[in-house]
Amino acid sequence: MTLKHSMSLIGKNCAATSRLTATISARLQGFRSNAALESLTRAGEERTQNLVLYNYPSFSGAFSALFAHLFHRHLNLPCLILPFSSVEPLRVEDLCIDGLEKCYFLDFLGPKGFASELSRQTSCKVIGFDHRNSTMSDIHLYKDFNSNITYQVNLEKSSSSAVYDYFCANLSEMRCSNGHTACLLDAEDQDRVKMVLKYIGDGDLRRWTLPNIKEFNIGLSNWRSKLNCITNPHLFEQLLKISVMNLVAHGSAYIASRQSSATKFLEKVFKVRLGRGLYGECLGVRIDGNSSLSDEIGKELSMKSEAAGLRPIGAVVYMQGKNLKMCLRSTDSFTDTSEIAKVYGGGGSPCSSSFIIRMDEYNEWLSF
Repeated sequence: MTLKHSMSLIGKNCAATSRLTATISARLQGFRSNAALESLTRAGEERTQNLVLYNYPSFSGAFSALFAHLFHRHLNLPCLILPFSSVEPLRVEDLCIDGLEKCYFLDFLGPKGFASELSRQTSCKVIGFDHRNSTMSDIHLYKDFNSNITYQVNLEKSSSSAVYDYFCANLSEMRCSNGHTACLLDAEDQDRVKMVLKYIGDGDLRRWTLPNIKEFNIGLSNWRSKLNCITNPHLFEQLLKISVMNLVAHGSAYIASRQSSATKFLEKVFKVRLGRGLYGECLGVRIDGNSSLSDEIGKELSMKSEAAGLRPIGAVVYMQGKNLKMCLRSTDSFTDTSEIAKVYGGGGSPCSSSFIIRMDEYNEWLSF
């Protein structure tokens, strides 16, 4: 047996689900919304046994919810799936629905004591998945002697991959016992979805080793606003269609567009040489009104600065409120811009750092 929760109740509740998903809460920014609470009330009335909560707005959480959805659909088991956000989280009393037997926490373990209290009040089994180092370091806060609670925290595998493996194994076991075989994903979707999970895991585990991982993550970020299955009832259908190739293409186009804008900007403005305070001269530019391009402009300036025989640093300056913010970028692996930023109370990484600077001090750095 397993659990399932979705804004679309599987099986007997399809018509009711259509009505519920059409009722969008007026509190669009809240996740303890009227629509979510109404779906929980209906689930209690219909004694829905399976509840799935997924971390929002996490891609591992959303894909994990997809796999829970597919699992319960294969077995025709009613379940309710809801996003769980720390912005306005659901409460234990919200989830105490009649007939609840299992509750999954996907890509998070809930607030301290949350799972234990839910299991105590409902006698349901709670199964949680996570992959974060911070969760592992705090795992002692979640441990108790409740045999109904199981946590699967794997630092070598993202939650989405762990949940996929879990539901695949459970579906295979249950189908085999009935003399049938079944796969969680159709053959045409399997390789594509597995590749997406591989790339999501590369980011989740902070490895950043796969080809075009930056472009992939940029393309994927466009989906973040769609990960709420309450306001987006077609979420699971959409996730099944995502491909690494398309996301990389979108990310590459975005990067190229930004780079083109940065190049055009630099062609129109006067670049100055900055000296004092930078331990050697480099090229800099004021970009008031174009701060969103600071990274691309800074990197291009870094290359131009090196080509001009100056330090391989690009300095981008713009007004932030009443202050001047200076962003330092370098494309040279031997140059540490953060050493400069720290002197002025800022910080960052070797290739990307920033700090606040007074106008009079900035003017003293200018050399022509």
